[in-house]
Parts: sequence; C-alpha cells; structure tokens
Amino acid sequence: MHLHHLFDANLLGRPDAPAVDLIRATGSDAITFGTLEADAARMAGALVDRGVVRGDRLAVYLPNRYEYLTLFLACTRLGVILVPINILYRERELAHILGDARPVAVVVEDGAAIPATGVPTWLVTSLGGDRRHDGRAALDGDTPAALVYTSGTTGKSKGAVLTHNNFLANATSLLAAWGITAADRYLATLPLFHVHGLANGVVSWLASGCRMILAERFQADQVADWFRDHRPTLFFGVPTMYHRLLQLPPEDARAIGAGMRLFVCGSAPLPAPVMAAFRERFGHTILERYGMSETLMNIGNPCWGERRAGSVGVPFPGVSVRVVGPDGVDVPDEAVGEVWVRGPNVCQGYWDNADATARAWTDGWFRTGDLGSRAADGYYTLHGRMSDLIISGGFNIYPREIEEVLLDQPGVQEAAVVGVPDAARGELPVAYIVGDVDPEALLATCRAQLASFKVPRAVVPVAALPRTALGKVQKHLLPPWS
Repeated sequence: MHLHHLFDANLLGRPDAPAVDLIRATGSDAITFGTLEADAARMAGALVDRGVVRGDRLAVYLPNRYEYLTLFLACTRLGVILVPINILYRERELAHILGDARPVAVVVEDGAAIPATGVPTWLVTSLGGDRRHDGRAALDGDTPAALVYTSGTTGKSKGAVLTHNNFLANATSLLAAWGITAADRYLATLPLFHVHGLANGVVSWLASGCRMILAERFQADQVADWFRDHRPTLFFGVPTMYHRLLQLPPEDARAIGAGMRLFVCGSAPLPAPVMAAFRERFGHTILERYGMSETLMNIGNPCWGERRAGSVGVPFPGVSVRVVGPDGVDVPDEAVGEVWVRGPNVCQGYWDNADATARAWTDGWFRTGDLGSRAADGYYTLHGRMSDLIISGGFNIYPREIEEVLLDQPGVQEAAVVGVPDAARGELPVAYIVGDVDPEALLATCRAQLASFKVPRAVVPVAALPRTALGKVQKHLLPPWS
C-alpha cells in the first residue's frame, strides 16, 4: 500500500466534496477533491514531460500555495521524492541541501534567489499543461516519499528519508488518536515545508477527507477573521502562534473557542502558563505532542483524557518508547535519560550519510537526542536536548526546569537557559530573557525555588530569541556572555 491508496478514497471517491479553501489577499477560493485530483494529474503530466522519473528528487522552495499540494500529490503518485526546503533559508543553507540531495530541479516562485549549484530552477507557474498522468506507479510502502532536512539547530542539517509507510502510519495514528474525520475543518497556517504542516496537516487532511483552509502563513492581524469566516474545528500550531492568539480580544477568543474541537501544539515546548491562560480565555486545553523530522509523531497527550501541562503524553499507536541511561540500560520511572523510539513512523535513515545513520540507531531503536522521563502512569515529559544539558560541578542541570521557573514570573515572555564555560565548575547556567523584567528580582526568585547549583550565573535581557521557522530556539545563536 502507498499513499494514494489512502488518498483516493477522497480524490476519486468524493470528487464533489469541498477539499480546500485557499485564503488569498482578495478573498478565498473553494476547490473540490475532484478538481484537486485533476490538477494533480496535470502536474504529474508536467513532471513526466520534463523527464522526471521514479526515484528522482524534486526540491520545492515555495511558500504555502495550491501548487505545493499538487506537487506533493504528483510526486507521491510517480514515486518521485519530494525535497521540501524552508522558505526562510538563504544561500548557505540552500547550497548545502541542493548539493546533498542532488535533485533534478528546484521549483521556485518568480524572483527566488537560488545559489549556483548546477541544479535547474523551474518556475512553479511554468508547470502547467493539459496532459494528465492519471496512473499510479507500482510502489510499495518502503518507497521514499520525501527527503526532509532537519532544522540544523546545532550544525549542518541532515536529510531524513521518509517513506510512504512512515506517512501512512503517522496519518492513521492521528486520525484515530485525534478523531479527525471528514466533518472537520482544518485551518492550516503551518509551513508546508515542515513535517508538522506536511505530514500532520496535509496527509491527515487527504486521508480523512476533511476540509482544509490554507493560508500562506500565520498572520496575527488576520487570524481572527479566518476563524470567523471559515469556522474551523481543528488547528495545529506552535507555541509562538498560541502566544499571539492570547493577544486577541476576549470576545474574539470566546467566539473562536465556541466553534473549535481541537487545538494541537508541537515543534517546541509549550510553556505551562500559556496553556493555562489559553484554557481560561478560549475554553480549550491545548493538546501537546512530541515528534521529529526523523520520526513524525512519537508521543501525544490524549484527545479524550487528561492533557497534562508540561507533559507530551503517551506513545502513539505502534510506537515504542524507552528512556535510556548512558550505559544503554533503561532508567527507572521519573529518572531522566535519552528518549529512544521504534515504530513504523521512524524514517529509513539519513540520506547518503551512513555514519550519521549508524550513530543515531542502536539495535533498531532511534536515539532522539532528547532528554525525557516517564511517570509511573506512562506519561512522558521532555527535559530538553542532550546537547543542552549543563554539567556544573558534577551536577546535571536541565535548562527547561529553570526556564519554566522563569516563565512563571510576571513580565517574562520568553526564556532560554544555556551553559557557559567556567574554570571551577565546568559550566554555569545563564538565562536569556525577553520581557520587561528586573534581572536581580528574577535571580532572587531562582534562589528561592531552585537548588543553588541551578541558579543562573546571570540573567541577560534580549529583544528576541533566535528561532527556526517552526519556533525552536536556536541557542547556539544567542549572543555570547562573559
């Protein structure tokens, strides 16, 4: 089975059903599943006419737009490997991905600046034509569907080879775990170049047959109108989006909450104060979950049951999870170790990088590099990246614990804690804070609530934290402290 066996129930079986509303500057356009299928067939025909064949990589450097959907569908039916590229990437990042993936072409908008790597550029507006390619290649579930590059928060990004089976397993898990059906209306503001927007959003939409409302990007000054005009029931976001939604007037928040069924958050930790404030204003408890580019979704809070603040919940169907110590042995409940996962959601490996693949897998388990712990009742909590762990005087310090204390304080909008070298203790924590705060008062609070070795050496006010397009803090880009 491959993805189109799942999608065709809606593309072919419900041709007159509304599929997607495209939010444009001049309004919105409604497109049926039948029209989407015809446009995807013509896009496949355009790729075949340009000589694209099964196994080729096709890079896509586009913002959210309709052609992104038809390109994805064309690639999955032809056995072509889609390479989605972050639209915020510039010459250095683009050159690395295009040089590593070696695609047959990169699809762009007019005016896009692409480095001279020898890879042809195809304007998305030129990929038209009337010749349909209606066939589906004879693919199996292990056929690669996408080559998704990691966010590269600590070094050069690596390409995760995601198969049809990976996407299938992820979508069927989400439909079951989150109750997604054709009756839902999904407001899509996440970028389609990321697995959050593509694997969770687009694939779940096509599999369930719900109606998607597609915006080019999240816009805080327009999102209330989108909720009012399109009446979504389902929204996937990142913490920064929920922070923006909390700035809406109370009457807008109540109206939005009244029509919604489920808010989901991922891609970065959701601060507990944001979750509590959202529940009070919108009447919904945000469902937090945990996934990665390499694994799609691993763990999530239940749709029906306790959504525990600070926790990412329990493993999705078919996913096995371990919390492992440095000796490779599982640690007891409540103890912190590295999170290892195994299941049909985990990618085949890293593209053309046998060494990185060997380092990341042990006996069939993917080593996430994330620190976590499991409660006695099976709920998992993340404690940050292993690379973020601070060891001070022989004690382990988990930055997220300090960040949560800081985020509870008035005036603190964002917080990031990193380790800095220290001759006596090895490392010391330093906190970077966004907000109108008194650094000395924050340090006093930390002294009152944390063990002495966890108290930051300093609190450094900054205008903003450097983040990826999906909201992950890029701690290595914080200004140096001394």
